[in-house]
Amino acid sequence: MRYVYIGLVVVATAIVLLFKVQNLTAVTVSLLGMSVTIPVFLLVIGIYFLGMLTGGSLLALLRGWIRNARGDSA
Repeated sequence: MRYVYIGLVVVATAIVLLFKVQNLTAVTVSLLGMSVTIPVFLLVIGIYFLGMLTGGSLLALLRGWIRNARGDSA
């Protein structure tokens, strides 16, 4: 089973590197009069991590609200 996990890590790493190599073109992102030019792969990876952070926070917030609505104590 250990070799299966190692294989999965190698495949995932290869996919990320392939994505990086194929998306080296730069894009300009503008917000509130500010703009920045960055490669596409950095934009996608940054949005992915931002989504993980905000999604986890939202899930924790909703769980807390449900727990409080039921009257459960932590």
